[in-house]
Amino acid sequence: MNPQHFIAFDLGATSGRTVLGTLSDGELRVRELTRFPNRILALGSHFYWNIFSLYEHLCDGLRAAAREGVEITSVGIDTWGVDFAFVGSDGSLLGMPYAYRDPHTEGAPAEYFAKVLSRKEVYARTGIQIMPFNSLYQLYALQKKGASQLAAAAKLLFMPDALSYLLTGEMVTEYTIASTSQLLNPRTRKIESELLEKMGIDPSLFGDIVMPGHRIGLLNEQLAAETGVGRVPVVAVAGHDTASAVAAVPAENEWFAYLSSGTWSLMGIEVREPVINERTAACNITNEGGVGGTTRLLKNITGMWLLEECLKAWAREGKEYTYSELVGMAHSAAPFRVFIDPDDESFAHPVCMPDAIAEYCERTGQQAPRTHGETVRAIFEGLALKYRMVLDDFRSLAPFPIEKLHVIGGGSKNALLNQFTADSVGIPVVAGPAEATAIGNIMMQAYAAGRVGSLAEMRRMIGRYVPTETFLPGNGEVWNRAYEEFKTRVAGVAAGQSK
Repeated sequence: MNPQHFIAFDLGATSGRTVLGTLSDGELRVRELTRFPNRILALGSHFYWNIFSLYEHLCDGLRAAAREGVEITSVGIDTWGVDFAFVGSDGSLLGMPYAYRDPHTEGAPAEYFAKVLSRKEVYARTGIQIMPFNSLYQLYALQKKGASQLAAAAKLLFMPDALSYLLTGEMVTEYTIASTSQLLNPRTRKIESELLEKMGIDPSLFGDIVMPGHRIGLLNEQLAAETGVGRVPVVAVAGHDTASAVAAVPAENEWFAYLSSGTWSLMGIEVREPVINERTAACNITNEGGVGGTTRLLKNITGMWLLEECLKAWAREGKEYTYSELVGMAHSAAPFRVFIDPDDESFAHPVCMPDAIAEYCERTGQQAPRTHGETVRAIFEGLALKYRMVLDDFRSLAPFPIEKLHVIGGGSKNALLNQFTADSVGIPVVAGPAEATAIGNIMMQAYAAGRVGSLAEMRRMIGRYVPTETFLPGNGEVWNRAYEEFKTRVAGVAAGQSK
């Protein structure tokens, strides 16, 4: 079969890239063509995304694709969740979208629950964990202040849908990205109108939901000519980057959990139907849309954020480390000297992360790490133990035995953390692919083009041609003892007790 070439635009909250994916005789190859920054724009007291700059970067990516001299089958875009743009009645974008870090949503959930619908009712209808930056509370904040953008809006488009609109002139609402908003009912897969109507917003702002693999339209004529790629189709892939990443898990069957690992970690399982009950509400577990009609039952966990912030602090002191140095330092440090909960609120936005870790230890009756190596080891051990705690929740919820944990994303390259995780959770950890999001984006385009017929077929192909590494559990008794102490300390902190 002749090769087919696909362009994936993979946009994160700090950077984006253009990736060329080629399918030939069942083999998948991926190559990065461009990389570009995506910075939150601070104007006055608010934070925005410069969607017009992103559009320019997409155009540059299309030009780079044209220079490859190959026929492009289609284009797909994935981004982070929850954020959106408004479109006016004349088809114009109404300014720049607010960024999820904007402070205008502070206190919005509590006020919404008090004045509109209760927390219990909102979760029962959406199955989404309560976070202040969810689209629901962004809209509440905008409606409350009488925002001119909202008042003039004819349509609302989530970020990948808005960028696809700029490329094609066609408006859609893709299922997986809409599912992050806390506006979608995961059972009906439709916007829950009452959540909007009760705060005075017309649900007609949202278009019909389309599923991953839907063909949105063709590149507009002007853009096709300017970039040189021609009028290629733009496909609605799994628009939420995590949904694209999970689609690229090279699983052999359904009996697995996944961990999308990077600055932040997302752990979960893939299920056929949403799971919304008192237990998932208490555990703050979310139901987001997946590929092939699946639901991503998942929980957000702090990831390598702690280490990244420590490295920044140490760099300011004049000390910078390579990855191999960090691994060596962690290996040489004594195990389980300190137990830290990576999700503790004190680690969310500290002025200095090493100081925050030291203060946490003092607050919980532990001796603070004495060396950088002890700090690194404490972070890795804390993450591995927290992964087990969250995985235990999913073990109790899953309608199947969880036999493997698939680690995808940039964190899959952290061999030491992968081994600690395997030791902690007690099941094999399969690491890779690191490029899961772009690969999932490309494979959904291949599905739309008829090159693969199902999610299972996608995963089999990825498993054949994308390298992975398996980490087997060991030191079970030692890690079990550590886990019991970790649980005790985390419970003590939650109860306001220092132990």
